[in-house]
Amino acid sequence: QVQLAESGGGLVQPGGSLRLSCAASGSIGSISSMNWYRQAPGKARELVALISSGDSKNYADAVKGRFTISRDDAKNTVYLQMNSLKPEDTAVYYCNVVAIHNYWGQGTQVTVSS
Repeated sequence: QVQLAESGGGLVQPGGSLRLSCAASGSIGSISSMNWYRQAPGKARELVALISSGDSKNYADAVKGRFTISRDDAKNTVYLQMNSLKPEDTAVYYCNVVAIHNYWGQGTQVTVSS
């Protein structure tokens, strides 16, 4: 079976940093993109960052300049480096891989608070 294992979430103070990881296992096939979404309480799930098979990257306006998405093809792993974190970044973060099928991680909680 295909599984996406997320890690790296936690509690951090405003201005701090976290690095999220998402490791894919199983037979996924050719990957079109690897993405990070987030969902805050009472809000819809939103796309935070995307990295395509051609290595192009896109970010939501709210995180540009603060977050960086990257991947390790040999490990089928995608990362999200989050710097200068704000309370507004508090959400459950979900890894998403688009291939033959669409796969989702279990979600990891990120809480930014003093």
